Amino acid sequence: MLYSILKSILEPTLGVVFRPEVEGVEHIPEAGAAIIASNHLSFSDSIFMPLVVTRRVTFLAKSEYFTGKGVKGRATATFFRALGQVPVDRSGGKAGEEALATGLEILGEGQLLAIYPEGTRSPDGRLYRGRTGIARLALESGVPVIPVAMINTDKIQPPGRVLPKIMRVGVRFGTPLDFARYEGMSHDRFVLRSITDEIMYALMELGGQEYVDIYASRAKAEKNESGE
Repeated sequence: MLYSILKSILEPTLGVVFRPEVEGVEHIPEAGAAIIASNHLSFSDSIFMPLVVTRRVTFLAKSEYFTGKGVKGRATATFFRALGQVPVDRSGGKAGEEALATGLEILGEGQLLAIYPEGTRSPDGRLYRGRTGIARLALESGVPVIPVAMINTDKIQPPGRVLPKIMRVGVRFGTPLDFARYEGMSHDRFVLRSITDEIMYALMELGGQEYVDIYASRAKAEKNESGE
């Protein structure tokens, strides 16, 4: 209910102001489960991409968004739920298995599940190495992966900026990727890496970003250590 209400408010408003340029939305199935794999440039990615998809899109979001205290914390949690986000613990280990189980449950219900394979926002607009959790989800669910490149969202709302800059954004969906040839190999780390790299390559081709073969979290840590 909250999702539908928020979308009905934001869709016409942001559509007129930012005029999203949408390509390939026909690749989104009218029914049935699929994983939408997106690059991650800005907080705005989680708003603009679902707005151009007629069906509900559910994101796995870090649990910290839902655990704030007081009125502000409750308001933040309500807002993220309205965006179609489901809280998961992304600290790794057992938490990673629980996040996988949550994703499989969503897909088992025939929904669209959106994931940022990089795991966090790009610190500099480049595309970083993908985490293999998306590959496990694809193999264990048996659903297609639809790549989508977000364009210019880092320019309208870079990290730390509250009010977005008014300019046109792009949402570019690619051809669904089918990994049925790897059925039953969800615990083979070489297969998982191969699938993840194929997804990242599709994102690089769609968005034209420079690819960096390290994790975005590591790049952020190195940037902080250097004081940049």
